[in-house]
Amino acid sequence: MFEGLTDRLDRSFKILKGHGRITEINVAESIKEIRKALIEADVSYKIAKNFTSEVKEKALGANVLTAIKPGELMTKIVHDELALLMGGEHEEINIKGKPAVILIAGLQGSGKTTFSAKLANYLKSKQGRIPLLVAGDVYRPAAIDQLKVLGDQIGVDVFSEEGNKNPVQIAKNAIKHAKENSKNVVIVDTAGRLAVDEEMMNEISSVKSAIDPNEILFVVDAMTGQDAVNTAKAFNDRLDFDGVVLTKLDGDTRGGAALTIKSVVNKPIKFVGIGEKMEAIDLFHPSRMADRILGMGDIVTLVEKAQEQYDVEEARKLQKKIAKNQFNFNDFLKQIQQIKKMGNVKDLMGMIPGVGRAIKDADIDDDAFKGIEAIIFSMTPAERENPKILNGSRRKRIARGAGTDIQEVNRLIKQFAETSKMMKMMTSGGGRKMANMMNQLKRQ
Repeated sequence: MFEGLTDRLDRSFKILKGHGRITEINVAESIKEIRKALIEADVSYKIAKNFTSEVKEKALGANVLTAIKPGELMTKIVHDELALLMGGEHEEINIKGKPAVILIAGLQGSGKTTFSAKLANYLKSKQGRIPLLVAGDVYRPAAIDQLKVLGDQIGVDVFSEEGNKNPVQIAKNAIKHAKENSKNVVIVDTAGRLAVDEEMMNEISSVKSAIDPNEILFVVDAMTGQDAVNTAKAFNDRLDFDGVVLTKLDGDTRGGAALTIKSVVNKPIKFVGIGEKMEAIDLFHPSRMADRILGMGDIVTLVEKAQEQYDVEEARKLQKKIAKNQFNFNDFLKQIQQIKKMGNVKDLMGMIPGVGRAIKDADIDDDAFKGIEAIIFSMTPAERENPKILNGSRRKRIARGAGTDIQEVNRLIKQFAETSKMMKMMTSGGGRKMANMMNQLKRQ
């Protein structure tokens, strides 16, 4: 996401390279390029013009800071203005009430049903909630089946009423069911509707009035660009929703919706969808998104994702094994599986400062570890437990079993040996030191 915008902004900062200070003359060309970059990213001309006017004013007002290079100063100013444009601070979802009721609204095909399940999974796994999903889309038969399939995947109950075509009644009955069955969050999925369809807009207004939700989230496909912003405004005029969810942000999107939706509807983006998996949902942090847009990475989110998979007790056991030179391919496999749980590999690498630009054209997908796993699975239990016994004949057999050549097996064994050495060096400070380091990174 945002690759085109990132490249254009980078070029605009380079215009100032070599200048000793920011002046009205040299900043004009840079500002012009920034405005072009925003418009190409599907930001409206009015917002792009206002944005660059703010940047220019602050850049010229800060030219006394001679210790900072002009390009770096401009990057800092643009970063802060981007974060402000997208909302400034992260805003949490409102989970209050017994049960808390969340209403999901949006256009057809925006990803409401998938997001509803992702949100249920997030609240269950990250906050320990007991959610109930409500199949309130009575017009698309597949929506009910889809929600049930997703509910099964994440272990969350789905409330539906066969034959009932009244979404208001279904929502009210679902809340009653939740109270009777100790569910503390009710997530009501609704049918997709157009803002110009008066009958359908009246219907969702009636659902809102009947269930009085704690939170209304408007789900919009980020790939629709500026149209998404206009649609959000029309829905907000009728529903007065509490927050926006941008789905498909991992797709071929120019990013205009993410950049401007807050300034148009004055409602925060609370979540973004970044893939198909049920775990592929992120809280929206304007400052971190500005980091990503400017190619600075997002180390805080990366650390948070790592901490979610970080088990202190398991880390202690692993540390002891490494210290005794007992780290083996079973442990190696566990580490790979933990990394996979963190999300898309290319996205994770892009969160490391400086790496995003380097790998933007690289073809890295979720199957990046498939070859490694195939080789490890082709080993016998004894070989995984004791890598030292992997002689030439065993390596040939493993290569055949994994459907690869012996060079790949040799390469993996060499990488494993190097990883083992590096991990032994890192464990000298202890697992607690590693956890402290992660917490310090988060606070920075």
